Amino acid sequence: MSDLVVDARDLKKVYQMGEVEVHALRGLSIQIKQGEVIAIMGPSGSGKSTLMNMLGCLDRPTSGEYYLEGEAVSQMSDNQLADIRNRKVGFVFQSFNLLPRSTALTNVELPLRYSRSNGHDRQKIAREALVSVGLEDRISHRPNELSGGQQQRVAIARAIVNQPSIIMADEPTGNLDTTSGEEIMELLLNLNKERGATLIIVTHDPEIAQLTQRVVQILDGCVVEQES
Repeated sequence: MSDLVVDARDLKKVYQMGEVEVHALRGLSIQIKQGEVIAIMGPSGSGKSTLMNMLGCLDRPTSGEYYLEGEAVSQMSDNQLADIRNRKVGFVFQSFNLLPRSTALTNVELPLRYSRSNGHDRQKIAREALVSVGLEDRISHRPNELSGGQQQRVAIARAIVNQPSIIMADEPTGNLDTTSGEEIMELLLNLNKERGATLIIVTHDPEIAQLTQRVVQILDGCVVEQES
Protein backbone atom coordinates (compact mmCIF):
# COMPACT_ATOMS: atom_id res chain seq x y z
CA MET A 1 0.00 0.00 0.00
CA SER A 2 1.54 3.31 -1.07
CA ASP A 3 1.78 6.15 1.44
CA LEU A 4 1.23 8.64 -1.40
CA VAL A 5 -1.98 10.65 -1.13
CA VAL A 6 -1.28 12.55 -4.35
CA ASP A 7 0.44 10.91 -7.31
CA ALA A 8 0.16 13.14 -10.39
CA ARG A 9 2.13 12.21 -13.48
CA ASP A 10 2.78 14.29 -16.57
CA LEU A 11 -0.30 16.51 -16.13
CA LYS A 12 -1.09 18.75 -19.07
CA LYS A 13 -3.95 21.24 -19.23
CA VAL A 14 -4.78 23.17 -22.37
CA TYR A 15 -7.50 25.83 -22.46
CA GLN A 16 -8.94 27.00 -25.76
CA MET A 17 -9.34 30.79 -25.68
CA GLY A 18 -10.93 31.55 -29.04
CA GLU A 19 -8.32 30.48 -31.57
CA VAL A 20 -5.50 30.54 -29.03
CA GLU A 21 -4.40 27.52 -27.00
CA VAL A 22 -3.25 28.34 -23.47
CA HIS A 23 -1.00 25.68 -21.92
CA ALA A 24 -1.62 26.05 -18.19
CA LEU A 25 0.18 22.85 -17.19
CA ARG A 26 3.00 21.41 -19.29
CA GLY A 27 3.71 17.86 -18.17
CA LEU A 28 3.77 18.58 -14.44
CA SER A 29 4.40 15.71 -12.02
CA ILE A 30 4.08 15.87 -8.23
CA GLN A 31 3.89 13.30 -5.42
CA ILE A 32 2.68 14.14 -1.91
CA LYS A 33 2.82 11.76 1.05
CA GLN A 34 0.16 11.14 3.67
CA GLY A 35 0.38 13.82 6.39
CA GLU A 36 2.80 16.05 4.51
CA VAL A 37 2.57 19.86 4.70
CA ILE A 38 3.63 21.51 1.44
CA ALA A 39 3.56 25.00 -0.01
CA ILE A 40 3.01 25.63 -3.72
CA MET A 41 4.55 28.90 -4.87
CA GLY A 42 4.99 30.69 -8.17
CA PRO A 43 4.19 33.96 -9.93
CA SER A 44 0.70 34.80 -11.23
CA GLY A 45 -0.03 32.76 -14.34
CA SER A 46 2.42 30.01 -13.37
CA GLY A 47 -0.29 27.32 -13.15
CA LYS A 48 -0.79 27.21 -9.36
CA SER A 49 -4.59 27.60 -9.48
CA THR A 50 -4.92 25.12 -12.35
CA LEU A 51 -2.87 22.60 -10.37
CA MET A 52 -5.04 23.16 -7.27
CA ASN A 53 -8.15 22.56 -9.36
CA MET A 54 -6.67 19.28 -10.64
CA LEU A 55 -5.49 18.03 -7.25
CA GLY A 56 -8.79 19.05 -5.63
CA CYS A 57 -10.83 17.21 -8.30
CA LEU A 58 -12.51 20.45 -9.44
CA ASP A 59 -11.22 19.86 -12.97
CA ARG A 60 -9.51 17.12 -14.94
CA PRO A 61 -6.33 17.28 -17.00
CA THR A 62 -6.21 17.33 -20.79
CA SER A 63 -3.74 14.45 -20.48
CA GLY A 64 -1.70 12.72 -17.80
CA GLU A 65 -2.61 10.56 -14.81
CA TYR A 66 -3.73 11.52 -11.31
CA TYR A 67 -4.18 9.08 -8.44
CA LEU A 68 -5.77 10.32 -5.20
CA GLU A 69 -5.18 7.75 -2.43
CA GLY A 70 -4.69 5.18 -5.18
CA GLU A 71 -7.89 6.01 -7.05
CA ALA A 72 -7.44 7.00 -10.71
CA VAL A 73 -9.36 10.27 -10.93
CA SER A 74 -8.13 11.78 -14.21
CA GLN A 75 -10.80 10.00 -16.26
CA MET A 76 -13.70 10.22 -13.79
CA SER A 77 -17.10 11.64 -14.71
CA ASP A 78 -18.34 14.91 -13.16
CA ASN A 79 -20.50 13.00 -10.69
CA GLN A 80 -17.61 10.75 -9.66
CA LEU A 81 -15.35 13.79 -9.25
CA ALA A 82 -17.97 15.50 -7.06
CA ASP A 83 -18.25 12.40 -4.89
CA ILE A 84 -14.51 11.94 -4.37
CA ARG A 85 -14.09 15.68 -3.78
CA ASN A 86 -16.75 15.64 -1.07
CA ARG A 87 -15.23 12.60 0.65
CA LYS A 88 -11.53 13.28 0.38
CA VAL A 89 -10.84 17.01 -0.09
CA GLY A 90 -11.49 20.03 2.13
CA PHE A 91 -11.08 23.52 0.62
CA VAL A 92 -10.10 26.76 2.34
CA PHE A 93 -10.19 29.88 0.14
CA GLN A 94 -8.77 33.38 0.51
CA SER A 95 -12.28 34.89 0.22
CA PHE A 96 -13.86 32.44 2.75
CA ASN A 97 -16.76 31.55 0.34
CA LEU A 98 -19.39 31.46 3.09
CA LEU A 99 -23.14 31.77 2.51
CA PRO A 100 -23.87 35.31 3.81
CA ARG A 101 -27.41 34.67 5.11
CA SER A 102 -26.58 31.37 6.83
CA THR A 103 -25.24 30.81 10.34
CA ALA A 104 -21.80 29.38 10.99
CA LEU A 105 -23.44 26.05 11.82
CA THR A 106 -25.40 25.92 8.55
CA ASN A 107 -22.30 26.85 6.54
CA VAL A 108 -20.31 24.04 8.14
CA GLU A 109 -23.14 21.54 7.60
CA LEU A 110 -23.09 22.09 3.83
CA PRO A 111 -20.65 19.31 2.83
CA LEU A 112 -22.58 16.86 5.03
CA ARG A 113 -25.78 17.51 3.06
CA TYR A 114 -24.12 15.82 0.08
CA SER A 115 -23.25 12.77 2.15
CA ARG A 116 -25.77 10.49 3.81
CA SER A 117 -25.85 12.06 7.26
CA ASN A 118 -29.28 12.76 8.68
CA GLY A 119 -30.17 16.20 10.03
CA HIS A 120 -29.44 15.46 13.69
CA ASP A 121 -26.05 13.89 12.92
CA ARG A 122 -25.17 16.78 10.62
CA GLN A 123 -25.76 19.35 13.35
CA LYS A 124 -23.77 17.35 15.90
CA ILE A 125 -20.77 16.83 13.56
CA ALA A 126 -20.83 20.46 12.37
CA ARG A 127 -21.00 21.71 15.96
CA GLU A 128 -17.99 19.56 16.90
CA ALA A 129 -16.04 20.97 13.93
CA LEU A 130 -16.79 24.54 15.06
CA VAL A 131 -15.71 23.71 18.61
CA SER A 132 -12.44 22.26 17.25
CA VAL A 133 -11.59 25.62 15.60
CA GLY A 134 -12.47 27.61 18.75
CA LEU A 135 -15.87 28.97 17.67
CA GLU A 136 -18.21 27.27 20.13
CA ASP A 137 -19.58 30.71 21.10
CA ARG A 138 -20.19 31.81 17.48
CA ILE A 139 -22.25 28.88 16.20
CA SER A 140 -25.40 30.93 15.51
CA HIS A 141 -23.62 33.99 14.07
CA ARG A 142 -23.79 34.91 10.38
CA PRO A 143 -20.65 35.91 8.43
CA ASN A 144 -21.32 39.67 8.74
CA GLU A 145 -21.30 39.24 12.54
CA LEU A 146 -17.84 37.66 12.48
CA SER A 147 -14.33 39.06 12.01
CA GLY A 148 -12.24 37.97 9.02
CA GLY A 149 -10.28 35.54 11.17
CA GLN A 150 -13.50 34.05 12.57
CA GLN A 151 -14.95 33.68 9.07
CA GLN A 152 -11.84 31.81 7.99
CA ARG A 153 -12.22 29.54 11.05
CA VAL A 154 -15.78 28.75 9.90
CA ALA A 155 -14.37 27.96 6.45
CA ILE A 156 -11.77 25.64 8.02
CA ALA A 157 -14.46 23.90 10.10
CA ARG A 158 -16.43 23.37 6.87
CA ALA A 159 -13.28 22.00 5.19
CA ILE A 160 -12.64 19.39 7.90
CA VAL A 161 -16.23 18.35 8.65
CA ASN A 162 -16.05 15.28 6.38
CA GLN A 163 -12.62 14.33 7.76
CA PRO A 164 -10.91 14.66 4.37
CA SER A 165 -7.52 13.16 3.47
CA ILE A 166 -6.37 16.50 2.04
CA ILE A 167 -6.93 20.11 3.10
CA MET A 168 -6.24 22.49 0.20
CA ALA A 169 -5.76 26.10 1.27
CA ASP A 170 -5.53 28.76 -1.44
CA GLU A 171 -3.92 31.92 0.04
CA PRO A 172 -5.72 31.20 3.36
CA THR A 173 -4.33 34.30 5.09
CA GLY A 174 -4.52 36.64 2.08
CA ASN A 175 -7.49 38.67 3.38
CA LEU A 176 -6.42 38.73 7.02
CA ASP A 177 -4.30 41.01 9.19
CA THR A 178 -0.97 39.65 10.44
CA THR A 179 -2.22 38.42 13.83
CA SER A 180 -5.30 36.68 12.40
CA GLY A 181 -3.16 35.18 9.65
CA GLU A 182 -0.72 33.72 12.18
CA GLU A 183 -3.63 32.24 14.18
CA ILE A 184 -5.11 30.64 11.05
CA MET A 185 -1.75 29.11 10.08
CA GLU A 186 -1.30 27.76 13.60
CA LEU A 187 -4.79 26.25 13.42
CA LEU A 188 -4.12 24.59 10.04
CA LEU A 189 -0.78 23.17 11.21
CA ASN A 190 -2.41 21.83 14.39
CA LEU A 191 -5.09 20.11 12.31
CA ASN A 192 -2.31 18.45 10.34
CA LYS A 193 -0.64 17.26 13.56
CA GLU A 194 -3.81 16.15 15.34
CA ARG A 195 -5.73 14.61 12.42
CA GLY A 196 -2.91 13.61 10.10
CA ALA A 197 -4.55 15.44 7.20
CA THR A 198 -2.27 16.29 4.29
CA LEU A 199 -2.03 20.08 3.96
CA ILE A 200 -1.41 21.76 0.60
CA ILE A 201 -1.08 25.56 0.76
CA VAL A 202 -0.87 27.88 -2.24
CA THR A 203 0.81 31.07 -1.10
CA HIS A 204 2.80 34.08 -2.24
CA ASP A 205 4.11 34.61 1.30
CA PRO A 206 7.63 33.25 1.98
CA GLU A 207 6.97 33.38 5.74
CA ILE A 208 4.05 30.99 5.37
CA ALA A 209 6.09 28.76 3.06
CA GLN A 210 8.77 28.53 5.77
CA LEU A 211 6.23 26.91 8.11
CA THR A 212 5.74 23.96 5.73
CA GLN A 213 7.87 20.83 5.27
CA ARG A 214 8.43 21.30 1.54
CA VAL A 215 8.13 24.13 -0.97
CA VAL A 216 7.24 23.35 -4.59
CA GLN A 217 8.03 26.18 -7.00
CA ILE A 218 6.01 26.31 -10.23
CA LEU A 219 6.80 28.33 -13.34
CA ASP A 220 5.08 28.20 -16.74
CA GLY A 221 3.08 25.10 -15.82
CA CYS A 222 6.10 23.05 -14.67
CA VAL A 223 7.71 22.23 -11.32
CA VAL A 224 11.05 24.05 -11.39
CA GLU A 225 12.28 23.49 -7.84
CA GLN A 226 11.45 21.58 -4.66
CA GLU A 227 12.96 22.60 -1.32
CA SER A 228 12.64 20.60 1.88
